Amino acid sequence: MTLRFKSPLIRGALAVTTALGLLAGPSYAQDEKVKVYLSLSYTGNSWMTEAANVIKALAKTPPYDTQVELIDVISGVDVQAQISAYESMIADGAKGIISFPISSTGLNRAIKQGCEAGVEMFMFANHVTEPCAHSLAYIGSGFGENTAQWLANEMEGKGKIFMIRGVPGSAVDVRHYDGAMSVFSKYPEIEVVAEYYGMWDDQTTQTETTKALAAHPDVQGIWSQAGEYGALQALLATGRQDLIPISGENSAGFRRALIDPALKERGLTGISSGDSPVVAAIAFKMMMERILTDRDIPNHNMAYTLPWVPADQIVLCTGDIIENGCNTFPADKVPDSFISEAFNPAYAPEISLSAALTGEPTPGATIQPLPAGELFPEAQSLPGINCDDCELPADAFALTFVKPFDAN
Repeated sequence: MTLRFKSPLIRGALAVTTALGLLAGPSYAQDEKVKVYLSLSYTGNSWMTEAANVIKALAKTPPYDTQVELIDVISGVDVQAQISAYESMIADGAKGIISFPISSTGLNRAIKQGCEAGVEMFMFANHVTEPCAHSLAYIGSGFGENTAQWLANEMEGKGKIFMIRGVPGSAVDVRHYDGAMSVFSKYPEIEVVAEYYGMWDDQTTQTETTKALAAHPDVQGIWSQAGEYGALQALLATGRQDLIPISGENSAGFRRALIDPALKERGLTGISSGDSPVVAAIAFKMMMERILTDRDIPNHNMAYTLPWVPADQIVLCTGDIIENGCNTFPADKVPDSFISEAFNPAYAPEISLSAALTGEPTPGATIQPLPAGELFPEAQSLPGINCDDCELPADAFALTFVKPFDAN
């Protein structure tokens, strides 16, 4: 889908945008729109749909609606296809490219080409090792190790588990898996009886989990990346009465299940963690502030805090916004696959439930400047993910949300 905003900048809009601090940098002609591209690789799940929607909603929100020409391109999971897409965008005069990169290393030549041409290259939810790019991701924030430790605690360090991975070859999947195995390897009585890729998708995960359950009906715990609600559905379809702990991500269906009294009575427990589609919106705003105001963003590899919601902290929202401690929505508001962590009022107050669901702007919203000062801390060094000639920190897999259970 291609979005083209036809309205030129006019003098009347100048006062508004100046008040918001959006035109203090490079000088663009008042009738010149900034051409930016949204480059997606892997798509097909709710997370990526919401990430694209929040960017599209921002591009339609005043004053961006008269400043930005946003064009989105989906290249698929082939690295060369995304390289070709980047090259075409650069040749077409892009001022910025906001992207979910399919590879942390394979796109470097094209990314550097963009930087050298003056294109702002911003990545979300994944890092790249080309140092000229900016990225915002939670990869090194501890998802794998913390969720694995939570599961080990629930199982008291023993039992059979499934490990549900993401997209093969993705740096996100590799880091999560390595973090999880840093924990499970400490427990010789935890046995991984099935390991498979769910593609961060509920339907695929449900299909693959059904197969795993047929071979291992006595599984006692599930460690899952995105797609956890599909794993739960496969478990429920077996008809077994006794449910088991599941560590998963942020789908509304999963969070609602964790507070369902009937399922809790049958033994369902869980932790809801994982990535937030709002990183796409925040990275887009950072890119626009770089383009429109020449804002200095010294940290190129930025770490987003890991969301962490235990079952006993899940609260349904009564309205259409995240407020009063609520952190997911009821079934009459959002489908089971909706990613609950799509909001960050401090950095992206323009994003509403309707924006995340439809890609349309929030009525009455205007773009608010990002906070002053350092936006996010530098991410940990991740060899092959955000740096080449570096070493993984000795404490890379340190636990930050849970402590190991005490067997005594």
